[in-house]
This record gives sequence, structure tokens and C-alpha cells, in this order.
Amino acid sequence: MTDTTAPQPSFSDGRPSFTDGQPRRRRGGWRLVRGAWKLLVAVKDLLVLILVLLFFAVLFAALTARPGTKAIGSGALLLDLDGSVVEQPEEPAAFAALSGQATTRQFRLRDVLRAIDTARTDTRVKAVVLDLDQFSGAYPAALGEMADALVRVRQSGKPVLAYATAYTDGSYRLAAAASEVWVDPMGGALFQGAGGTQLYYKGLIDKLGVNTHVYRVGRYKSFVEPYTRADQSPDARAASQALYGSLMEQWVQGVTRVRPKAQVARFLADPQAAVLATGGDVAKANVAMGLVDRLGDRIAFNKRVAALVGGDSTKPAIGFANIGYDAWVAANPMSTTGDAIGILTVAGNIVDGEGGPGTAAGDTIAKAMLDGLATNKLKAVVLRVDSPGGSALASERIRLAVLEAKKRGLPIVVSMGGLAASGGYWVSTAGDTIFAEPNTITGSIGIFGIIPTFEATLAKIGVTTDGVRTTPLSGQPDVFAGTTPMLDTILQAGIEHGYREFIGRVASARRMTPARVDEIGQGRVWDGGTARQLGLVDRFGGLGDAVAEAARRAKLDPAKVHTVYLEKQPSWAAQLAQAWNDSERDDETGGGDAFARIALQQRAIVGQVLGDMKRLASGGSIQARCLECGGLGPSTGAVSDAKLFDLVLARFGL
Repeated sequence: MTDTTAPQPSFSDGRPSFTDGQPRRRRGGWRLVRGAWKLLVAVKDLLVLILVLLFFAVLFAALTARPGTKAIGSGALLLDLDGSVVEQPEEPAAFAALSGQATTRQFRLRDVLRAIDTARTDTRVKAVVLDLDQFSGAYPAALGEMADALVRVRQSGKPVLAYATAYTDGSYRLAAAASEVWVDPMGGALFQGAGGTQLYYKGLIDKLGVNTHVYRVGRYKSFVEPYTRADQSPDARAASQALYGSLMEQWVQGVTRVRPKAQVARFLADPQAAVLATGGDVAKANVAMGLVDRLGDRIAFNKRVAALVGGDSTKPAIGFANIGYDAWVAANPMSTTGDAIGILTVAGNIVDGEGGPGTAAGDTIAKAMLDGLATNKLKAVVLRVDSPGGSALASERIRLAVLEAKKRGLPIVVSMGGLAASGGYWVSTAGDTIFAEPNTITGSIGIFGIIPTFEATLAKIGVTTDGVRTTPLSGQPDVFAGTTPMLDTILQAGIEHGYREFIGRVASARRMTPARVDEIGQGRVWDGGTARQLGLVDRFGGLGDAVAEAARRAKLDPAKVHTVYLEKQPSWAAQLAQAWNDSERDDETGGGDAFARIALQQRAIVGQVLGDMKRLASGGSIQARCLECGGLGPSTGAVSDAKLFDLVLARFGL
């Protein structure tokens, strides 16, 4: 018989359960086993994490390993510019390449210039080769600096050879400086010139019922027009025609100066006649006009270079002895001897708060300036500006940080890169002297603010608003019910006050009357040559000239100083992502013809639309930003817009 008084196990929860003391000890044993198991799992997870970190550390070391000068042989310096040239590259998204997202390389201008200039005097470099098949552009001033550096190489007696399947305006500006310009017989060069169309969203905004409240000062401050008009205003058109005309004239002069026999003006005036004269063969038309020296595919071009510098049997795809760009830059670092001149870079859109490289985040740049004053024995500061502007608040934050250096007796010299407009000019007012290139884009002294509201949009779907207000400004600005006339008056008054502050800073810095600044301001954009005539710029010259001037103002020998860049360094993850992206690009092939470039432009247009909508929805603060500057830089558009486009594609699985 079964003893019904004995303790019985219960399996209702999957574990033995007893009611006397002996089974309780067994229950304690189960707890011990579970605790030991959890400990083992934790140890396992820790070991896996350590292994993953070690893997990425080794991968990072392998990808970012920089060969020393002993690894550099003799041959041609290969400048494979498969991307855009910018003042400060944006930080790539960590592991973007691993996710399959398209990436475009950004080359740092100062590194490209240093690579070319050191190649001129180094006996290991027998020639410089430009591969411009995938070059996506740079601002006119940057193109001019690179072209001048290539001319110096030619003047030293070394050949410079350029190749592309199809040349754009930007790539040809560089190629024209070469001693031999090659183009694929299936390609050719057709030039668009400065200018083009701008997207206007007024019709779409009206259809959606969005009410765009605009507060601005500046007759020519056209940044808000895409949201308030269906076309370009007469004032904006006149200003753009003057700016683009001047830049185009300088482009023609730059090409003609290095290729005096080229019939550039004639080809620009009537490309149709030149192409039809050769039966539609664009490449032959280029040769006939003296724009191109030789026709040939990449293999023929490589053989020509090999005849000049020797062959390289280990790299049959290239076919000539070559020195890679990254290896050359790493083997020729910047000098670190002599007194220190600080370089504070303001590159990209000026935004509030913090941000990484390629974005001019007010708090980040201000901190870099103050940290540089505290930790580096600086003798002077050069403010390098390459920005279309942005937040007026962030611009002032940067300006005040630079003035801290001036309060300590340090000379402040401003070096404008390709672009120093609106907020970019605001921060430039902190300098004692302003350098710019003749084709630097600057000015745009004016500010604005935009607030979109959606009362009409909501009404279309039957949504209304109501509530209690205790003051005239309760709930304002109300994006659901719209703004009130009182708020509109206050905000416009604030914008006008900000504009007076802007012209006051310019007047004080440039020793002008506020009335004179207002006359040449009003949001109008100028080229560097005109800006110098107006007194907005002091002297022509690049970053090197500005550093030399800063040294002289600090009573130092310009030949005995070195530069210290005051900027946030990219994280190790960003460096790894960049190294991975660069290694992936090594397997890419050349670019395409005009039709292939149209496909790239379509992608850029979609990215611009998404970026414009984002800027409308998140304007957030008083803005000092330039509209005309947008179409004058890299042809693929803003990297931030391209990233937004990629995110949208990823979201919908495209």
C-alpha cells in the first residue's frame, strides 16, 4: 500500500516541491546550481565581448596601418580622387559600409595640397597622375588652389597627366593644369557652367495646407524663397546672375591661363556646333578645340604613364609604378617644430549644440578653441572658415570663443576657404585680417527665421483646435492653430534686432558705418574679388598665407612655426568605418559618361528635397544661411542630405 502520509512531490511549476526540511535543503542546492549557471553565462558573454573587441581592434589596426617612408618606392603619385574635396570631411556613420549603404569619400583639402606640393620636390615621384573618373567636385576656390599646386609640379619639370571618361566643370578645372589631358574615346567633356535650377515648394506647401511664417531682413536674403514663392524673385535673380557670372568668368580665365591654346570660350558659347562638326563625337570635338590632348582608354593611358615612370608587374590593373595617395600623405605629415599657430576650423553648416567633424557645431568648436588656449602654447590663431552659415546663436558662440584668444593678446587672422557666407561671415568678424581667394563665396549679411504651422492641414482632415490662454502668448508659437499677429510682430522685431547686431559687428570689424554695411549687406552674396573691393576682405591668399601673416603679427618667423588644428578628433569607430569604406572603394571601377552622371544627379535631387523638408521642419532658431552657395560645391550635394536619402531607402527596403 502507498503511504499517504509521506511527503509527495509537486511538478506544477516544473521543479520538485516538498514540505519538510530535507527537501528545502535540496531547494537550496537548486539555487546554487542556477547561480553557478548564471555566473558561467556571464563569463561566457564577457569572453565573447572581449573577443569581438579584439577582433575589431586588430581590424582597425590593419585597415589604418600607415606605411612609413621606407615603403614608398619610386613612380607616379596617383591621385585617385573618387569623391569630393572639402575643408573638413564629415565623420562617416560607424559600420555604414557593413550595412551596404553607399559611401562617398571626402578628401581633406590641406592633405591634397600637401601631397601635391611634396611630390614636386621629392625625387621618388617621377610624375603626378590624376584619375578624375569619380571626382564629384569642390568649391571654386579649392579647385583653384589644387590647380595652382599642379602647375607648380609642371614648372618643376615633372609631367602631370589627367584621365577621365567624361569631364565635368570641376574635374576639367583640375585636368586643365596637367601637361597631358586624356579622355576616353567613348566619353568627352561638356561644361554646364555655374548656375542651374532651384527647387521651389510653394505649390506643394499650399496643397498640403502648410502655413509658412517667414521673418527676415535682407532684400537679397533668398534662402526662404523656396518655401514662399513658386519662382525666383527679381532681386535674387539679379544677385545670382552677378555672382555666377563672375565665378564663370574666373573659371574660364583659370583654364585659359594654363591652356592658352584651348578654345574654351568658343566651346562654351556653341558646344552644339563643335560636336556636330565631328559627327556627334564629343571626344574628337574636345581635341579639335584644344581642350584634350589625347584620346585613349584606361589601358592606353596606363601604358603611356608606364613609359614615363616604369611598369609595376605586381599591379597589372594599374600597369605603372605608382605611389598611393594615402600612403604618400601618411609618409609626409605636417611639421611639428617651431612655435604653434592654432587653426580653428569652421566647416559645414553652423548648428547649435555639439557635433562631429564636417559640421560647425557651436558648442563643439567653442570648446575646441578654449581647450586649445588652455593646453597649447599658441602664439596666434587662424580661423579657417568654409561654411554657408546656419544658426546665428551658434555663430555668435563661436565668435565669442575666438575673441577669448584676442583678449589674451593673440593675433587673429581669418582664412576663408571656398565658402564663408552669412553665419560664416558672422564668425569672420572676430579676425584682425581676412584672407580669401578671388572666387571665394562670401557676404550674405542677413538673417531669417521660419516657422511652419499646420492649422489648414489639420482642417482638411477634420481636426480642429481649442484651449485656454492666460496670456497673449500662451501656447505660441502654436504649430497646430497658427501664430498670432502679436507673436509675428515680436518675432519680426527680433529678426530686425539680430540684423542690426550683425551689421554692427561687421561695421566694427571692417571699420565701416552701419549704413554702409547695410548697403552692401541685405543678404547679397559676393565673390571674393568683389568682396575685397567692397572692403569685406583684406587680402587674397590661401591658408598658408594666413598662417604666415599670423606669425608675422606675433613677431615670429613664418618659416619657423607649425600649425595645431583645434578640432574634435573622430572616434575610433568612425576611423574604422572610414578605413573600411576606403578599402571597399579600392575594388570600384571607373566612372561613366554623361548619362551615368545624370543618374547620380537624380539621386542628389531627391536627397536635396528631403534635406529641404528637414530644414523647413527643424529650422528652430534664427538663421544666417546662404541659398546661392548650394549649387557651387561638390556636384553630389550635401553629404547629410545623401545620408538622409539612404536612410529613407533603407526604411522602405529599397
